[in-house]
Amino acid sequence: KAILVLGGHEEREIFAAKFAQTYPDLPIWVSGGSPVDYAHKIFAIEGINSDRLNLDYHAVDTLTNFTSLIDEMKAAGIDNVYLITSENHLNRAEIIGLIVFGSQGITMHPISVPSEGDPESLSKCLRDSIRAVIWVFTGETGTELKEDQL
Repeated sequence: KAILVLGGHEEREIFAAKFAQTYPDLPIWVSGGSPVDYAHKIFAIEGINSDRLNLDYHAVDTLTNFTSLIDEMKAAGIDNVYLITSENHLNRAEIIGLIVFGSQGITMHPISVPSEGDPESLSKCLRDSIRAVIWVFTGETGTELKEDQL
């Protein structure tokens, strides 16, 4: 098992640091989060040792939060992930995660961090779920395409 935090909002990392106290043996993966020094500080405040942290900055969007880590996670033997993201981002992240992680045999347990704002649009969820399916079959994420082209 592992904890995966989708970066982009400091609140997600703060929540994850507190959540990680409950699971002291789980590695923590942060994709596209706060700058390295600040991320270490967030987790250190909650007593999380930096050797548990895997900070990755390859992702450029929600889909690549998953696809850029899949090989490393599989190599580490991770087959079960607590997914932490904002409440208004959860639907899209969960759909993408089910497709990408599910295709690779990784089970996901979504956990939402309270957030303001409406959930992301159905069209955004649909667009990125299609991109995730394309990734499963081709390995391509389509990040070079503009939103209005998909």
